[in-house]
Amino acid sequence: MEQLSSIILTPAGNLIFPARKDWRESLFNLAAKRDRTPDPAFRFWRSFSEAFVGALCRLPDDLGPRSLTPPSDDELERFLGKAPPMTGGEYLSVQALAGIWEALAIWTEDALVALVAASGPQGLDPNNPGAALQQFLSERAPLWRRVGRVTFNLAENQADPAKPFAFLATYVTSLTVEGRDRHLPLGRALKRYAQVGDSSALQSLLIPVREAASRLKWVQELVESRLVYHPVAFTVKRAYKFLTDIPVLEECGLSFRIPDWWHRRPQVKVDVVVGDNETPQFGMASLIDWDVRLAVGDESLSEADIERLLSSEADGLVLFKGQWLEVDRARLREALDHWKSIKEASGGHGLEFIKAMRLLAGLPGALGENGKDSLPDHGPWVAPRAGAALSKILQNLRRPESMEQPEELRGVLRPYQKKGLGWLSLLSGLGLGACLADDMGLGKTIQVLALLLMDKIRRPNLGPSLLVAPASLLANWRAEAERFAPTLKVAIWHVSETPRDVLSRWENDGGKQLDGMDLVITSYGLAQRQQAFFESRKWRLVILDEAQAIKNPGTAQSKAVRSFKAVSKLALTGTPIENRLTDLWSLFDFLNPGLLSSMGKFQKVVSGLANGSDGQDVFAPLRKLVAPYILRRLKSDRSIIDDLPDKIETTLNCHLTKTQAQLYSQVVQNLERSLKDAKENKAADIARRGMVLQALTRLRQLINHPAQMTGDGDWDPKRSGKFERLAELCREMAERQDRLLIFTQYREIIDPLHDHLAGVFGRPGLIFHGGTKVADRQRIVADYQSDDGPPFLILSLKAGGTGLNLTAAGQVIHFDRWWNPAVEDQATDRAYRIGQKRNVVIHKCVTRGTLEERVDALLTEKRTLAGGILDSGPERELDLTGLSDEALISVVSLDLDRAVL
Repeated sequence: MEQLSSIILTPAGNLIFPARKDWRESLFNLAAKRDRTPDPAFRFWRSFSEAFVGALCRLPDDLGPRSLTPPSDDELERFLGKAPPMTGGEYLSVQALAGIWEALAIWTEDALVALVAASGPQGLDPNNPGAALQQFLSERAPLWRRVGRVTFNLAENQADPAKPFAFLATYVTSLTVEGRDRHLPLGRALKRYAQVGDSSALQSLLIPVREAASRLKWVQELVESRLVYHPVAFTVKRAYKFLTDIPVLEECGLSFRIPDWWHRRPQVKVDVVVGDNETPQFGMASLIDWDVRLAVGDESLSEADIERLLSSEADGLVLFKGQWLEVDRARLREALDHWKSIKEASGGHGLEFIKAMRLLAGLPGALGENGKDSLPDHGPWVAPRAGAALSKILQNLRRPESMEQPEELRGVLRPYQKKGLGWLSLLSGLGLGACLADDMGLGKTIQVLALLLMDKIRRPNLGPSLLVAPASLLANWRAEAERFAPTLKVAIWHVSETPRDVLSRWENDGGKQLDGMDLVITSYGLAQRQQAFFESRKWRLVILDEAQAIKNPGTAQSKAVRSFKAVSKLALTGTPIENRLTDLWSLFDFLNPGLLSSMGKFQKVVSGLANGSDGQDVFAPLRKLVAPYILRRLKSDRSIIDDLPDKIETTLNCHLTKTQAQLYSQVVQNLERSLKDAKENKAADIARRGMVLQALTRLRQLINHPAQMTGDGDWDPKRSGKFERLAELCREMAERQDRLLIFTQYREIIDPLHDHLAGVFGRPGLIFHGGTKVADRQRIVADYQSDDGPPFLILSLKAGGTGLNLTAAGQVIHFDRWWNPAVEDQATDRAYRIGQKRNVVIHKCVTRGTLEERVDALLTEKRTLAGGILDSGPERELDLTGLSDEALISVVSLDLDRAVL
C-alpha cells in the first residue's frame, strides 16, 4: 500500500493539498466539484466539505457564513471514525475539525465580501447576504444551488393506531427571536407566491421536492396527489420508509424534523458477549468464554420476549414494551441461529484470543480462516462486545494506570512515563506484544529500562532480554543503561562496543556466557547475519528500537527479526505507524503474529476498506483491532508537554563510510609525518599550529562529507555516513511534520544539505548564511515562522546563531560541532526562547571513533588536557593546536571498529 498522504493535516490544524493553494478553497472545492477519487483521504475530507456546503446552502438569507456553528461533538466524533490513515492523522481531533469548519466559514464570508465589492455599485446589495451567497454558490458550487428551504416533518399520531404517524411538508420563512427556523406548511407557499405573482420563487422552492420525487416513489405519490401540501397520516411501514430514506432526502436538498427517539433508538441485535468471566491467564494462548443472546440496547431479552418479538408480523418499526424498535425479523432470526450454531459447534470451549479480538473489532471473517466454524463478519444486526472481565483489561490497555518505578532506577519517571511503565508491564505480563510509539524526546528508553529492572524481579528465571537497534544507537543504549539502570547486566554483541575476542568466545560457546546477563544488545545487521543463533533460544523480551527498520515485510532483515521467539515482544518507534498499512502488518507480525492474518489476506482486507463507500467508518475496525497494543503520546498534547523539561539534548551518533575511513587514515598519517618533520626541523610554533589547524579542518570537513574536503563536487549522500544518519532522523521528523533547524559552521555544505533534505521531506526548505541579502533575511524568518512554512531551515552558525526568533522549530540539529558550548547554546536559543510553545529537542552529531567523538567528550565533561585547553568564555573555543604530538595523534586517531559499521 502506498502512503496515504495526498492531503496532509498539520499540527497547526491546517491542511496541505497537493497543489499547495489556499487549503480552505481547496477543501471547499472537494464538495463543490464532487470529483470522484479512489483516494480515501480525499473522500474523507470531501464528506466533511459536503457537510459544510450543505449547511451553507440551508443558511437563512439574513445570515452570513460566520454564523454557521460547527457540528456537535457527537457528529464530529462520527467524522473521526471515518478517517483513513493519513499523514498528520495523529493531530485529528474534534477540536481540529471544529477549527477547520470555522476556518471554512471565515473564508466563505471573505469570499462573499470580495464578490459584493467586485459587482460594483449596480451589483449585489451588501446588506443582502442571501443574494451574495446564492450568487457565490451558483458560481462556486452549481450542483448545490438547488438546495432549498423545504422540510419534511414526521411526528407520532397516537390518535390512530392503524396510522400512528403524521407527515407534513413545511418551508422556512424566517427566524424566530431565538434564532430558530420559522416553519409554515408548504401549502401556504402556493397562496403566498400566487398573491405576489412570483412563480419563479415557487419553482425554485419546489426544486428539491421534485428531485426527491424523481428518486423516491412515495414522494412521487405525494406530489402527484398533491398531498405533499397537506397533513397526511402515515402507516408504520410508510413512516419507516421515510426514516430510512433520510440520506436521499438530504442529497436532494430537503431538510427534515423527526422524533428524537429515531436518533437514539435502541436496536434489537444479536448480543455476542466475549470475556465475561475472570480467567487465570489472559493472553495469546487463552481461550475466552463467550455467549450469544438477543438484546435491546444493553438489556438482554428473555426467551419469551425473543419469541414474541420474532413472531411478530411487523418489520422495520415495531412497538415493543412502549418503545419503537428497528427490527428485521428474518435477518435477526438468521443471525441468531447462525451464531448459536457456531457456539454449539465449539463444544463449550472458549474462543481463541485472536478470533475474539477480531470479533470485537468488527473483522472476524475478513481476517479469519475459512471453514464452517470460522466467525463471519457480523453485519448490522450483530453487536459483539467485551464482557466484564475482558472490558476491564481492555480499559487498562487503552487508559493505562501508573506504576511506581523500581527502586533500582536512577532517575525519576514523570507521570506519563509511569503510565507507560504500567502499560508495558501489563502487556508483557500477559504475553502480548506492545508498541510504545511515544513522540521523539518523551523518554521511551528510560521506560524500557524501568521495565527491564522490574521484570528482573518479577520473573527472575526467564533469562536475558534481547534488544535490536540501529548500530548507530548501540552506544546510546549502553550510556543510558549505565546512567539509569547500572545494576542491569548488559552485553553488546557488536564489535564497535565489545572486543572481537570476547565476541568470538560468546559465539563459540553458543551464547552460554550470556545466560547471566539481563540484556543483550545487537544491531539489525548482525541480527540478520546471525539469525540462526538469535532465533535458537527464547528470550525474556525481544525489543526493537527504531522499529520502522522492519517496516518492509519482504526484506531479509525484517523476516529475520520477526522470527525471534520471546515471552513478549516490544517495539519502539517515534514515527506514527498508521501511515503505511503494510508497515502495520509487518510490525504486528512481529508483536502479535497472526492477529492481522497473512500478508495477502491483510492486503485484500485493506484494499476493501480503502475502496469502501463514502461516509462509512471504513477504517474504524482496523484501528479498533490494533489500538490496545499501541501507546502513542505526543509532545503537542498539553497534558504531556506541561510535565516535560523545555529542552532535551541528545547525541546523534554517526559513522564513517569506508571511503571516509580511508581518507581519514590518510590525513592522520600525513599529519604524523608533518609533525615528525616539523620536530626534526625545529619549525616555529606558529607554523606548527597552522599545519595542525589545517589538518584538523580537513578532518572535520571529511567527517561531514568527502566532497567538502576534496572539492570534487560529488555530494552523493551515500558517500557520507553523517548524511545518511541525518536522513534517517529527518524521515521520522517528516512523518510527524516536525519543524527543524540545522546549524553548520561551513557555508559550502549548506546547499548540498538542502538538496539532500528536500528529498527527505518532499518539500524544499530555506537557507540562511552570511551571503543572504539583508533585505531577504526578514522574509526568510517570516516564511519559516508561518504555520505552514517550510519544514526545515539550514543556517550557518555565525550568521544565524544569534538574534533570530525561530520558535516554529521543535527540533534542532548541530550538524558539525562548534568547539565552544556557549556558541552552540546561543544557536539553540533561536528556537528555545520566549514564545516557544513546544519542547525543543537538540541533536548533536557525533561521529564515532573519530576526532568528533573525542572533542564531544571534552566539551561534555568540560575537562582539560595538560596545560588547560578549554576556555568557556564566549569568544573562545577548544584549541587542540597546542597539544603535544602524542596527545594530538591520540585525539585524531581513527578507531576503525567504532567508526565504520
